[in-house]
Amino acid sequence: MNLENITKEVCLLTKEVGTYILSEKGKLTKGTIEVKGLNDFVTHVDKTAEKLLVDGLAKLIPESGFVAEENTSSKKGTHYNWIIDPLDGTTNFIHSLPCFCISIALMRDTKLVAGVVHELNFDECFYAWENSAAYMNDTIISVTKTANLKDALLATGFPYYDYSRLNEYMELFKYFMKHTHGIRRLGSAAADLAYVACGRLDGFYEYCLKPWDVAAGAFIVQQAGGKVSDFSGGENYLYGQEIVCGNTAVFDELLNAVKTHMT
Repeated sequence: MNLENITKEVCLLTKEVGTYILSEKGKLTKGTIEVKGLNDFVTHVDKTAEKLLVDGLAKLIPESGFVAEENTSSKKGTHYNWIIDPLDGTTNFIHSLPCFCISIALMRDTKLVAGVVHELNFDECFYAWENSAAYMNDTIISVTKTANLKDALLATGFPYYDYSRLNEYMELFKYFMKHTHGIRRLGSAAADLAYVACGRLDGFYEYCLKPWDVAAGAFIVQQAGGKVSDFSGGENYLYGQEIVCGNTAVFDELLNAVKTHMT
């Protein structure tokens, strides 16, 4: 299987589906927005986009299965499964705010082997495959070389339904306010991770995330030379609902702060 060719085909697919998503921006009405849970929204755009992605990806690897946010396919592959978020940053999309992305990862057995994050507002496609460099629109990207946390710009997300760790999170937030260049909240974990991979951010952390939020972006960060873990420093960031990442120089200091406050 040629993962390079498949990844580049996925990039083309996200561009096609992204054109549809952008054509729907600003057209939503209150009646077309569904509530899945507390502050958790979905629209017909999410569902239609996911169906288009599933149909296109099934043609690339017919035996593959899917782990998709909107459950448009329940098929499970024996060896290959796509992990799909058709519109990461739905709340931003509803309000016509950047950033929002299509995020697609390919898993072989239990290992991620390809990832694509397409931020639609700026038409920036971030991607990588097994043993490759990381790319943005055909240009090789890499994480920053920032050496210290005090010089780092971080991103995070705000918990929107699970407030059980809110006090610890706010203490960590205050710590980073005082000990970094600053913190940004973009509203799309996929974009946060892609921006770490290309060097716009030095690090990212968040809890309450699902596999489709982080799979592609985490893989791209690693291929771009960065490090990724859960809050304990382990590898359960895909299903453990917590993730921290950064360049290799800042990562340990970043992780230690997260460990101190969140675990």
